[in-house]
Amino acid sequence: MSKVKNILWGVIILVIGIIWALNALEITNITIFFEGWWTFLIIIPSLISLITNESKIWSAILLVIGIVLFLCTRGIISFTLISKLIIPFILIVIGLSLIFKNTIDKRLKERIETIKKDKEKLEEYCVTFGSEDISYQNQEFKSAKLDSIFGSMVLNLKEATITKDQIINVNAIFGGVDIIVPQNVNIKVKSTPIFGGTSNKVKTTFNENLPTIYINSVAMFGGVEIK
Repeated sequence: MSKVKNILWGVIILVIGIIWALNALEITNITIFFEGWWTFLIIIPSLISLITNESKIWSAILLVIGIVLFLCTRGIISFTLISKLIIPFILIVIGLSLIFKNTIDKRLKERIETIKKDKEKLEEYCVTFGSEDISYQNQEFKSAKLDSIFGSMVLNLKEATITKDQIINVNAIFGGVDIIVPQNVNIKVKSTPIFGGTSNKVKTTFNENLPTIYINSVAMFGGVEIK
């Protein structure tokens, strides 16, 4: 998870803690659990994801949904009106998602599928309620599937031998995955953030003479960091 995201969450938790303490000391009387407070469980993660992630479509959609629900709970927007607009809204979202997703990710998706067909089986690593460090020291790396569920995982490829294009499928569900890549490769990322995100800190110019690592990431209430 990126430093920016940690800072944002830290500020939010700090503010809540201070308000709670001031209320307990009877210095203030700020109501934390006001009507519609639960909508901020959608709004805040979506807003942070929108700020920190490269893929912003679903973050923006969830943010709009959270804001609309909050306005409904406060009586500013009618639930009746929302019920009439929900189906058209879903159709618009699906349409826009298909248009932009197919346009932006078409070549990347096709390349990932091609590499998958060439692989007999991906190396699989899974961690649940724990942590795991995977390091390739002067070993050839031949693609992998990483699953982190309520845990943390580090895949260190800094000293790995990579001679041709490879793929890494990552699922971070209430967990985190760090992928450390070598300098002599290209990095291409396809991410699906669901109240989570993927952060690519590797800033390199694409070189067609170098192999490419294609990272296909799904982050659900979790984070994937490439560095």
